[in-house]
Amino acid sequence: MEESAVKIETIDAYISRYDEDIRAILQEFRRLIKEEAPDATEKISYQMPTFYLNGNLVHFAVQKNHIGFYPAPSGVAAFKEELTDYKTSKGAIQFPLTKPIPYELVRRIVRFRVEEAKGKKKQNKK
Repeated sequence: MEESAVKIETIDAYISRYDEDIRAILQEFRRLIKEEAPDATEKISYQMPTFYLNGNLVHFAVQKNHIGFYPAPSGVAAFKEELTDYKTSKGAIQFPLTKPIPYELVRRIVRFRVEEAKGKKKQNKK
């Protein structure tokens, strides 16, 4: 069966598809996101591991030569000065597989998105 034809239903299933070196990176992303966003729920959205807290918080995914990290446009914009070494677009950051992943930066971006999500919840209660 073609890989794209397989519907991934859990983050565990997503991670298990990759070699050990990539799995280690994905597990570290998951671990630090769970630390910073303990109230977020895990799901697969757009066939990517997704953390949800009053909306999509962050996604991550394996691409051919990088890990894509998707913290929404606000998450990219808020850290643009620290992201100059990485290819970015409106809502995405590419972390090349040939360089160490800046996990502390990822952690701070997730923390920022959690604060945004909590603010969103407060707005929704008004």
